[in-house]
Amino acid sequence: MELYIYSDESGVFDYKHNNYFIFAGLICFGKVEKNIITRKYIHVENTLRQKPQYSKGVELKAARITNQEKSKIFRSLNQVFKFCVAIKQKEIEKKIFENKKHKQRYLDYAYKIVLKKCFEQMISKKLLNPNIIGKIIVNVDEHKTATDGKYELRENLLNEFKYGTFNFAWDTFFQPIFAKLKDVELNFCDSKTVTLIRAADIIANHCYHSALSNKGDVIPKSNLFIYNLPSNSITAYGFEYFENKKFN
Repeated sequence: MELYIYSDESGVFDYKHNNYFIFAGLICFGKVEKNIITRKYIHVENTLRQKPQYSKGVELKAARITNQEKSKIFRSLNQVFKFCVAIKQKEIEKKIFENKKHKQRYLDYAYKIVLKKCFEQMISKKLLNPNIIGKIIVNVDEHKTATDGKYELRENLLNEFKYGTFNFAWDTFFQPIFAKLKDVELNFCDSKTVTLIRAADIIANHCYHSALSNKGDVIPKSNLFIYNLPSNSITAYGFEYFENKKFN
């Protein structure tokens, strides 16, 4: 089976002027579920497009629509599995912000660790059989990332999920999550043309404003996995939905 991940970010990674930074998105378990979620999301968008201000050419992203409309779209994703990593920028090591390379490496770490912890949680609850995952397709909103940065992110994800990682400081090897994984595909997508990137934008925006309202804590909603940095704490809400929908 293939796993499809769609994600976006919210906030600015700059601790001097911003308190919180969010990576968030959704996970589709197989092509059939991905297509179903896409069709349902387009239907919700088409409902909004009945309003004259949202013609067909207008991209329905969080920055453009009202809070009430954002809430409506977010609720339409209640039955979709969502994830979020919330970074409290004032509390992480300030050396991370010294240059673009350090910042990008930390953000890559934050991105891969939330996915890793999310999958580990599902596997531990026997909701996901790691031996049936053959490929992971990661789709992120396109942004100004150098080609070598894109390559490094894919390699980090591949090592984490397929080959395993080694901590030289502690002389420890971490086994890969998906031993039979064949590949990780990484795509940088235009939200105008990729429907579920727009869905990820709504999720990231919701989580960001939740963090702003609750001193950095994202309040859990339906089927939302939250990983907090730098505390490394987890909030998993909605796993019970998947107990009757095991991916084995």
